[in-house]
Amino acid sequence: MVNIQVEYQGELHCKATHGPSGAELITDAPKDNQGRGESFSPTDLVATALGACMLTIMGIAARTQNIDISGATASLEKEMTATPPRRIERLTVKIHVPLSPSPANKERLERAAHTCPVHKSLHPDVQIPIEFTWG
Repeated sequence: MVNIQVEYQGELHCKATHGPSGAELITDAPKDNQGRGESFSPTDLVATALGACMLTIMGIAARTQNIDISGATASLEKEMTATPPRRIERLTVKIHVPLSPSPANKERLERAAHTCPVHKSLHPDVQIPIEFTWG
């Protein structure tokens, strides 16, 4: 179990503190929803969590095969619904891995990305197209 404390600081800003490490992050509402867009919005953090989770799970799978995927990147585009209720409609993910593994390892790593806990936790109505590029 991990404890995270979130404090509303006013002006649509929140400060979150990660219990185990003490690391902090600030959120702000986006400009299109009454905020100033001065930091990640809560829904931006969902997209961020998805990208980081996919790369982390790929890293775990790569480590078991003695493959180094350092420098791999995930680029995400978050689209919100145009009509209420406001929610994430689509998270487009582009993952680039700067190496060319064997076909079997490539398949293993791509499969790992699809099994990340954040991906598995998102509602099925959220569209999540994923594109991989290698080398």
